[in-house]
Amino acid sequence: MGKRSNFQRVERDFYPTPLPATLPLLPHLLPSSTFCEPCVGDGRLVSHLEKFGHKCVSASDYEKDVRLISEKQLNGADLIITNPPWDREILHPAILSCCFLRPTWFLFDADWMHTKQSEKYIKYCEKIVSIGRVRWIEGSKNTGKDNCCWYLFRGDFTGETIFVGR
Repeated sequence: MGKRSNFQRVERDFYPTPLPATLPLLPHLLPSSTFCEPCVGDGRLVSHLEKFGHKCVSASDYEKDVRLISEKQLNGADLIITNPPWDREILHPAILSCCFLRPTWFLFDADWMHTKQSEKYIKYCEKIVSIGRVRWIEGSKNTGKDNCCWYLFRGDFTGETIFVGR
């Protein structure tokens, strides 16, 4: 599942977003935000956000390919919010395709920000919200082995990235 384990990854990186991973994002969203969820999976992230007054106006899944998202698919959403596949060949193009359409919140591993591969993309990162380790598998006693963050990307961002610790 991660770089420090020998667990096999779940097909298509399908790890539903648990509520505890969603809660740290909530203070960073305007009340009643509308959003597009381009990697909806079983809809758990949508459900969590809607419980707190936000509204999903568009949802699709991996087959539609988050790397090819279009203005039409957004259906007027204020934001893009998703837990995308962490595969860098999907993640990196998705950052670029999404952040130039709308402010984009992605949930993925914290180590990414410290790597050379992030250089091309981190300049679009306005905010990073640390959430620590996530219990991805419902009913498991264990958390994942990677710390995670919510990253806010904006195609027009030019300032200093804000880091929000736990």
